[in-house]
Amino acid sequence: MATQLGSHKNLPVYHLDSFFWGPGWKPIERNKFIEKQKDIMKKPAWIIDGNYGVTMNTRLKYADTIIFLHYSTTRCLYRIIKRRIQYHGQTRPDMGKDCKEKIDWEFVHYVLKFNKVQSPTILEKLDSVKEKQIYIFKNPKQLRHFFHQIKDISID
Repeated sequence: MATQLGSHKNLPVYHLDSFFWGPGWKPIERNKFIEKQKDIMKKPAWIIDGNYGVTMNTRLKYADTIIFLHYSTTRCLYRIIKRRIQYHGQTRPDMGKDCKEKIDWEFVHYVLKFNKVQSPTILEKLDSVKEKQIYIFKNPKQLRHFFHQIKDISID
């Protein structure tokens, strides 16, 4: 979605996973991760794709538009399985170098708990943000409708 939106709006897109994860799924040092995002946010325009809590408040502060895909747990599990099959043995374009697609219990557990543990905090933060455009989509149909409103492009 971020890539398609960036193409439509002619904006650079930055995927947080692509610089959080180093080769072989090794995470970047926390301060370097934070600094990379600060450097991006100094630019005049950008799209940042990702959901890392450590820098969410800063991103919310500098973003003019926020899109939260608040999909069901079932849909999210389906999508990680689909992604695992689609990119079997490969590194996704939005991922760090040499991070071949995988599913591990830690990630599945994160997805299973996300809507109960993470989402309420995110929604609370979004509710406190003022003077920003905020879109919360609960399913792909809502997202497709949004994209049709801004331009007739398809979203997977």
